Amino acid sequence: MRVAFFGLPLAALLLGADGHDVVYAGICRRGALGTRRLRRLIGAARVEVTPDVDRPELTARVRAARPDLIVSWFWVTRLPRAVLDLAPRGAIGVHPSLLPRHRGPDPYFWAIDSGDAQTGVTAHVLEEQYDTGAVLGRRTLRIDPEWNAWRLAKKLDRPSLGLLREVVRAYAEGRPPKPVPQDETRATSAPEPSDDLLELRWREPADAIVRRVRAASPWPGAFTEIGGGLVALTRVKATRDYPRALEPGEAAVRKDGVAVVRAGQDAVELLEGRDDEDARPLDAAALAARIRAAQH
Repeated sequence: MRVAFFGLPLAALLLGADGHDVVYAGICRRGALGTRRLRRLIGAARVEVTPDVDRPELTARVRAARPDLIVSWFWVTRLPRAVLDLAPRGAIGVHPSLLPRHRGPDPYFWAIDSGDAQTGVTAHVLEEQYDTGAVLGRRTLRIDPEWNAWRLAKKLDRPSLGLLREVVRAYAEGRPPKPVPQDETRATSAPEPSDDLLELRWREPADAIVRRVRAASPWPGAFTEIGGGLVALTRVKATRDYPRALEPGEAAVRKDGVAVVRAGQDAVELLEGRDDEDARPLDAAALAARIRAAQH
């Protein structure tokens, strides 16, 4: 089957290995791993890095390639209707959440921050409005309570690629999955978190603070002020081992050398972070030293 692809090269390479003819590949960012290999596989003339999808020239180029199906995997901008309508079998993509939950660019953050026990990937029909198309298939994944956003993203890569290949194969074999409309009453959004959201509020329960840190790690990081400077915390742990005299937002260094901050319920151990000004990593000892310095 002839495929016009938009996204990261790895998926295009795998579709080529599955026997599909990738007649056009729009790569979403410069330097993406696999771009050179993809050029060798399908020809440099078929590969375009960071194309402007709103250009009439791109629409004409994809139309001339005569794709049977438009396929997207981690394409980061809107594909216009003029492009989506170019292939007779339609346009499909895979989103790293269980749609309609967490529609948007950062479902990893919101799955962890919301305390979801599981997430997954959803194959769906591409529409002009992000992540709203009918569902073609899903795979689920339990969220380990130790994972941060980066780890969750990596864990979803394999099922995402597997589902994409499965659905494209079904289209090629003339047995496309039956599209199931999304339930709009269950839809939630997953925008990129704002600085206001990422600023830690120590009157919240320790478990909620820990989820916020995991959800924002390693980048951009959930941040707090220590001694007049901002620190992005990247690994913390809820604890009941803290001086009971502390009020929410107050910090101390325990006898074991670990810094703790009182939360609205229980406390939080500060284990790893990053200086917000120069991005210098801070381990537990460095964070404890900052707490001691701030108290003198």
